[in-house]
Amino acid sequence: MAAVTYEHIKTCKQSGARLGRVHTPHGIIETPTFMPVGTQATVKTMSPEELKEMDAHIILSNTYHLFLRPGHDLIKEAGGLHKFMNWDRPILTDSGGFQVFSLSDMRKITEEGVSFKSHLNGDKLFISPEVAMEIQNALGSDIMMAFDECPPFPAEKEYVRKSTERTSRWAERCLESHARPDDQALFAIVQGGMHEDLRKQSALDLTSMDFPGYAIGGLSVGEPKHLMYEVLEHTVPLLPANKPRYLMGVGSPDALIDGAIRGIDMFDCVLPTRIARNGTTMTSSGRLVVRNAQYARDFGPLDPKCDCYTCRNYSRAYLRHLIKADETFGLRLTTYHNLHFLLNLMRNVRQAIREDRLLDFREEFFTEYGLHDNDKGF
Repeated sequence: MAAVTYEHIKTCKQSGARLGRVHTPHGIIETPTFMPVGTQATVKTMSPEELKEMDAHIILSNTYHLFLRPGHDLIKEAGGLHKFMNWDRPILTDSGGFQVFSLSDMRKITEEGVSFKSHLNGDKLFISPEVAMEIQNALGSDIMMAFDECPPFPAEKEYVRKSTERTSRWAERCLESHARPDDQALFAIVQGGMHEDLRKQSALDLTSMDFPGYAIGGLSVGEPKHLMYEVLEHTVPLLPANKPRYLMGVGSPDALIDGAIRGIDMFDCVLPTRIARNGTTMTSSGRLVVRNAQYARDFGPLDPKCDCYTCRNYSRAYLRHLIKADETFGLRLTTYHNLHFLLNLMRNVRQAIREDRLLDFREEFFTEYGLHDNDKGF
């Protein structure tokens, strides 16, 4: 029995989006879903209990950061990541590849792996596919990611080709060194930049290895959204219909809806928590920067249509005061609201799929949110 399996429930007749469930050792994930990011074994400013209140089915933690601090051996000694952070629902860990390439200025890529310097103290470190598996096996996440290289955008096609081919070879090594396939699922990451032929080759290489799930990486790295959607449209059909599909690093409301329409089941992004710490919030009528002076005497809720803890109890004026005064409680309240907003958006997406009306829901949401269709893929 595979550690993680996908159950297809229905396909939206109007949009082609799919409704499903991902079964894991720590519970069921209703899809399409958004995964809050808990980089260092915590979703910034949020408690596990608050994440459960807003019905987060799964969270993501970061292999690179946990490798550096406190170390995977310590987390293993604590009984694994679930016990260490007191979270009994599913956890996905990324491979560390993206962070190695994005956070480390001094790095050297070879066929064996990547040598780099810690962004914390400058220590010389090394991660290979085998090391990435060792770390994630110690963490004990439900879903692990294969070690890959995420090419920058833009990049020369020849560089992307070599990088993508190496990612496929690394994925095979990850499979061979994965020590806990019975209770941890290993997902592969399709790369290939913005090139249709390279994406196709990557998908063919990786699906031939029969992973229990597949991610699409190398998107949301600076390219225009219409290009991201084009890549999804020619990549998603190449992935098995009976396994989860995960679009990495995407979390804006429009991209969540448009990604679901293109067949994506799982999303993650630091966007809602990062912008919350700057006083920027997502509301049913668009983004609202609550630290702005116009809200100094606004005693209404962030979003009158939202029933989250923040909107039920606190005013825009109070939130602005907290943010301006650098009070942590303000960051907690805006973070709570933004995460609740996206998780509730995905509940509405799932309901629209059930009712075969996701395109109608998209139009209604875009109109109210103030989004325009001039940067979309269809």
